[in-house]
Amino acid sequence: MTGFEAFGRRGLLGVGAAGLLAAGLPATARAQATPKKGGKLRIGIVGQTANTLDHTSPVFASPNERVVNYTLFNTLVEIDPTGKAIPELAESWEIGPGARRWVFNLRKGVTFHNGKEMTADDVIFSLRRHNAEGSKSGALALMRDLEAINKTDKYQIEIIHKTGSLDIHYLMSDYHFAIVPDGDNSHKGMGTGPYVLQTWEPGVRFRGTRNANYWKSGRAHVDEVEITVVNDDAARVSALRAGEVDIINRLDPRTVRLVEASADLKANIAKGYGFYTVNMRTDVAPFNNPDLRMAFKLATNRKELLDRILRGYGSLGNDHPIAEALPFHANLPQREVDLDKAKFHFQKSGFSGTIPLHTSTAVFSSAIDMAVLMQAQAQKIGLNISVERQPPDGYWGNIWLKEPFHMSYWTGRITTDIMLSTGYASNSVWNEGHWKNPRFDELLVRARTEFDEAKRAALYAECQSLLRDDGGVMIPLFNSFIDGAKKSLGGDLTAPNMEMAGGRIAERCWLG
Repeated sequence: MTGFEAFGRRGLLGVGAAGLLAAGLPATARAQATPKKGGKLRIGIVGQTANTLDHTSPVFASPNERVVNYTLFNTLVEIDPTGKAIPELAESWEIGPGARRWVFNLRKGVTFHNGKEMTADDVIFSLRRHNAEGSKSGALALMRDLEAINKTDKYQIEIIHKTGSLDIHYLMSDYHFAIVPDGDNSHKGMGTGPYVLQTWEPGVRFRGTRNANYWKSGRAHVDEVEITVVNDDAARVSALRAGEVDIINRLDPRTVRLVEASADLKANIAKGYGFYTVNMRTDVAPFNNPDLRMAFKLATNRKELLDRILRGYGSLGNDHPIAEALPFHANLPQREVDLDKAKFHFQKSGFSGTIPLHTSTAVFSSAIDMAVLMQAQAQKIGLNISVERQPPDGYWGNIWLKEPFHMSYWTGRITTDIMLSTGYASNSVWNEGHWKNPRFDELLVRARTEFDEAKRAALYAECQSLLRDDGGVMIPLFNSFIDGAKKSLGGDLTAPNMEMAGGRIAERCWLG
C-alpha cells in the first residue's frame, strides 16, 4: 500500500501541498471573514516557572509551553480545526506494506529563524533526540517502537516502525516533535514557526514578533504576540474584562455566563478529547490492591461532579481515556455510583486508615472543589480521604507521577493508539497509575496494524475495558475546552485536541 490511500473513519490521510494547504488555511477558516493584519495579540495563560523550551523535558506539557511551542515551531504534520491530519513541514507522505515504512516528503525552501534552510538532517535530529540514550522525554513511549529514522534524500525521510502503525502521520503532529536545527540543543526557540522569540521568562512572560520569512501564506496575521502567565482564575478573567489581554485559557465554568454577559466578550467552547484523572499508583500501597481501586471508582458520583464542578460543560467519564468523539471509542456500560458494591470491595480490600489525595489548581481551576466532593462521596462507604492542596508552581515536577494518590488532567490525544500508548502502555513515561498489563500491551500492538476496522475496534474495546476495570486511574469527567476572548478576535479559535485553537492561536487568529 503506497501513496495517498484512504482508510477507515479517520481517513488515513495523505495530502499534497497543492490540496488543502494551497491557500494556507483549512476550508473552515477560508470561509470566514477576511483576516486583518497587524497589532499585538495579548494572551493570558496558565504556566509555571519550571516551563521550558526543551521538547525532551519529561514535564513539557503545560498550556503555556504548548502555545509557545506552536508560536515558534512547526511539526511535520498539523491537526486542523476539525481534528484531521494535514501537511505542515511534510508536504506529503507515503505508507508501505503493513504500515511499517512511512516516507515523508519535506517541504522545500522553508527556513529557520536564523535563515538556515530546513532539510532532512534537521528533521532526523529533532525526532531522534526523544529516544536517544538516557532520554526522559514525555514522548519516549511513542518513539520506542520506531526501529529507524533515516534520510533518503535532502528533502525526504523514512520512518520504520518495529511492528507497523497506522497512526504515524498523527504521531508526527505531537507538540513534542517540533523541528529544530540539526545539533541545536540550546533550547532557545530556534524554529521555522510563525513568530521569532524576543523574550522568554519561564512562567512569567513571552514575546515574539512575526517571522518575515514565514513560509505559510494566510497565517500569522498579528505583528507581535505577548503571552503573560496568570495562574489565578479571577485575575485572568479580570484582565480580559479590563481589556488587558485579548484571550485567556481555562475559563472557569462558573464564570462563563459572566463573560458572555459582556457586550465585548465571548466564551469559545470546544467539546474535545480532554479529561481529568485521579491517579492511584498500582505499584505501591494502598492502591496495589485492586479492590480498593474499584471501591473508590464505584463510590464516585460522576453525575454530581459534572453538574456541580463543570456546570455541564463536559461529559461523564468511564475510567478510560477515549472520548466519544474519537474513532474506536468503546460503548461500554457507563459506570455509575453503587455504594453497596463499593462497600463490598472496600471491606474486601481490608484497608483502614486515611489516604492523602494530592491536588492543585494547576490541574484545573476547580480541582480542589472536586477533590473535596469526592472526599465526601468516599466517606459514605467508610473510605477516609484527606485533601492535600499543593501549590500550582512545582506540582508537575514534585507531585505528578510520584505521589500514590493524586490528580491530573490531559488534553487528550488525536488518536486512540496515541492516547493509550502515551498514558497506559507498560513502558510509558507518563503511565500515571504505574499500571502494567501484558494483555493490554499485546492488544495495543496488534491494533496498530489491523486494517479491518471492525477487528481494530474490537481490540481497542478490550483495551478500554481492561483500563476501566483494572487500571490505576479513575477518569470521572471529560471536560470542554473553554477560552474567554474578545468578540472582535477572528479566526479558527477552537479545536478538539487542545485549548487555544489546538495551541496554534497565535498563528490562526487575527485582531478585529
